[in-house]
Amino acid sequence: MGDPVADGGPVLLHYPLEGRFRARSSPARRVPSHGTDLMGTTYAIDLVPVDDDGRPAPRTWRSVVATEPAEDFIGFGAPVLAPAAGVVVIAHDGEEDHAARRSQLALVPYMAGQAQRLRHGPGAIAGNHVVIALGAGGPFVLVAHLRRSSLSVRVGTRVRAGQLIGECGNSGNSTQPHVHVQVTDSTDWPSARGLPIAFRTPGGAELPAESQLIVVPRTGRGAAG
Repeated sequence: MGDPVADGGPVLLHYPLEGRFRARSSPARRVPSHGTDLMGTTYAIDLVPVDDDGRPAPRTWRSVVATEPAEDFIGFGAPVLAPAAGVVVIAHDGEEDHAARRSQLALVPYMAGQAQRLRHGPGAIAGNHVVIALGAGGPFVLVAHLRRSSLSVRVGTRVRAGQLIGECGNSGNSTQPHVHVQVTDSTDWPSARGLPIAFRTPGGAELPAESQLIVVPRTGRGAAG
C-alpha cells in the first residue's frame, strides 16, 4: 500500500493502543462502518481493550440490567498513542466520562438521546478527542472518546507516531471505554468525507475484521515524556 494522496490507497496508520483489543464497527464488515457517512465516519473503526479472556470487563448482574462504572473496564485509562506523525489541530477536553452500557435495558434511554447529542455538536459525539493533520491540508486523523483531563497534547503540538496523546475513556457517544479512529479530508465535520484506512503490521498492513482480536506488544511508548 502506497501514499494515499498519490495513488488513492488507504491512509496507513499505527494502532493507537498496545496490548489486547478487539475491532468493532470495522469497515471490513460494512461501509459506512457506523451506519452513516455523517461527520466523516464512513471508514471509522472502534478499538476495544480486552483482558486475556477477550472481555472488556467482568460480567456481573449490572451487565444484564443496568449501567456499569466505566472504571471497571480494562480499557479505561489505557494509554492512547498517536496513530501517525503530524501536527495537532484540535485538542478538545472537558467532556465527562459517563457510565458504560452493555445491558440492552440500559441502552434504550441512551439511544433515545442520540438526536440531542448530534445537536450539541462534535464534543457530544466524539467526546474528548484529538485531531492530527498529516500534512498542511490533511488528511486528518481523529482519535475520540478519550478520558477527561488525560490529553497530553495541545493545538500546535507536533507529534510522532506512537507518542502518548491521552488515555482511553468513555466520553461522548460511547457505550463502553474504547478508542474511535477515523480519517477525513477536512475538519469541517458537516461536510467532511471519510477516507479509507489500514494499520501497519510487521508483515505489511491490515484492516482488521469485525471482532478480530489484535495484540500489539507493549513497548513502553505510552509512558509520559
